[in-house]
Amino acid sequence: MMKAITNGRCILPDKNDAFEVVPGKVVLYDETGICAIQDADAFDAKTDGIAEEDALDAGGRYVSPGFLNVHIHGCGGADTMDDTPGALRVIRKKQAEMGVTAFLPTTMTCPWNEIAAALTRVHAAMRTNGQGVGADILGAHMEGPFISPAEKGSQEASNILPADFAKLAPFTDVLRLVTIAPEELPRCAGAEGAGAPLATLAPEAHDWSFVEACERAGITVSVGHTAASYEVAAAAVQAHGVHHFTHLFNAMTGLHHRRPGTVGAALDTSACVELICDNIHVAPAVQRLVWRLKGRDGLILVTDSMSACGIGDGVYEFGGHEVTVTGERALLADGTIAASIATMNRCIRRFRENTGTSMADVITTVTKTPARDLGIYDERGSLAPGKRADLTIFDDDVQIFATIVSGKRVF
Repeated sequence: MMKAITNGRCILPDKNDAFEVVPGKVVLYDETGICAIQDADAFDAKTDGIAEEDALDAGGRYVSPGFLNVHIHGCGGADTMDDTPGALRVIRKKQAEMGVTAFLPTTMTCPWNEIAAALTRVHAAMRTNGQGVGADILGAHMEGPFISPAEKGSQEASNILPADFAKLAPFTDVLRLVTIAPEELPRCAGAEGAGAPLATLAPEAHDWSFVEACERAGITVSVGHTAASYEVAAAAVQAHGVHHFTHLFNAMTGLHHRRPGTVGAALDTSACVELICDNIHVAPAVQRLVWRLKGRDGLILVTDSMSACGIGDGVYEFGGHEVTVTGERALLADGTIAASIATMNRCIRRFRENTGTSMADVITTVTKTPARDLGIYDERGSLAPGKRADLTIFDDDVQIFATIVSGKRVF
C-alpha cells in the first residue's frame, strides 16, 4: 500500500549528491522502498490511491533519511552484551525514538566466549529487520578485544587479545566494523627489532594480514583504543586501506606539535572519524576544529551510549566496571570517562549549535557518510527512489516526530 509524507522540508541530494533542504516535496513510499519524490503541487492522494490514514503531514518539519548509529553499546537499561533475549529489542525500540533507523550493536572487551555469544544474538536479531520492532540491526561493531592495554579506556585489560582473524571467521556474516590497535599487530617474520615492544616498531615491521583478511571478508577495520604513533596510524590508512577511526580523541595518542599521534593521522588522512558530541567527550571548540578539517564527508557522529542512556542518574555496570552517571557524565571509579548517555538527536543538535553548520550538512554525518563508509549507500543513507523507506521526521530542535523503517512507522 502506497503511503505519503506531505508538508515537510525534505533533506535531499542535489545534482552533485550534496544534501540540501528542499520544501514543497512529497515522499511516496511503501514497504519495498521509496517510490518517488514529487512536487507537492502535482500530488493528489486520491489519484495516487493513497488512503487518508496513509498520508502523514510532517507539519513543516524536516523529512530526512533515517539516522545511522555505528557505535552504540546500549540504551534504555539494556546492553549489547546482555545475555537476555529482550535486550536488543529494547535497544531497537529506544534507538527508533531517537530517530535512528539502523545501527551497529557494539560489543565490549569481555571474555571471548561472551563476545561470541553476543555476536550470535545480534545475528539472530538481524532476521527480524523490517518487521516493525524498531531500528534495523546492520550487523555488529566489535570494539575490542584487539586493542591496546595502554589506551583501554573503560575496557577490561585482562580480556585484551592479540588480533586473530580465525576468531572472526565464524562471524563474517554479522561483523561490519572491528576496532583494533594497529601497533599491536604482530611482527613480520624476520622483521628487525625482535626484542622491542610492538608499539615501538615501524609500520613495515608489522604483519598487516589481519587487516587484509577483514577487508576480503567485507569487515571495515577501525583504528581505536590505540597507542599508535602517527606513522603507524597513517600507514594503516595510506598503505593498508583502513578508512575509519573510533571515537576520535578518546582512548588514542593525542595531537602534539612534534608527535602528531593517532589523532594527527586521523586528521591528516582521508579516513572518516567518529565523534561523540555530548560536549563531555569532546569540547565544542575541538568539534569546530574537526569540522573544518574533515567536513561532512569525513565525519560520523556517534553516541557510544551505554545502558543508562534514557534512564537517568545512578550506578550502572558497563563492561565489568561500575559506572556512576550524574547528569550527562558517566565515570568509572577512578574518574575515567566511560561511554556516553547521549541520544543521537541530542548529539546532532549540539553539534549544530557548536559549529553553526547547516541542518543538511550535519544530517549528512549521520546518514550518507556512515552509509558510504560501510559500503551500503546504494540502499540506505539518502532519500532517493529505489532506496529503503527509512525516514526520520524532526523539528528545528531535532525533536523526533516520527521514525519510519522499511515503510513502517516504528515511532
